[in-house]
Amino acid sequence: MKKLIQINPADNVLVICSSILPGDQEVIAGQTIVFEQPLGLGHKIALRDIGKGEKIIKFGVPIGAATEDIPVGAHVHLHNVKSDYISTYTLDHEFITSK
Repeated sequence: MKKLIQINPADNVLVICSSILPGDQEVIAGQTIVFEQPLGLGHKIALRDIGKGEKIIKFGVPIGAATEDIPVGAHVHLHNVKSDYISTYTLDHEFITSK
């Protein structure tokens, strides 16, 4: 079973469709990527190098912008993407409430 899929030909990310474990290998853009951390269903991986400020394309539409350079095969998530639609929150902000 394939672990990564490109949903739309315009996408610059691949979506995980079967969990990835440390040590798993996938060939992406002609490079063998060895994953160092577990990654779950639905997470994104860079299909190619994505430059800081470049749009992240998923489903053929921009969903955010890279906050740093993201190399091919890297996890694309809250730590390196700013949403185009809503404020991006991390776990540090998850339980903060207004007084």
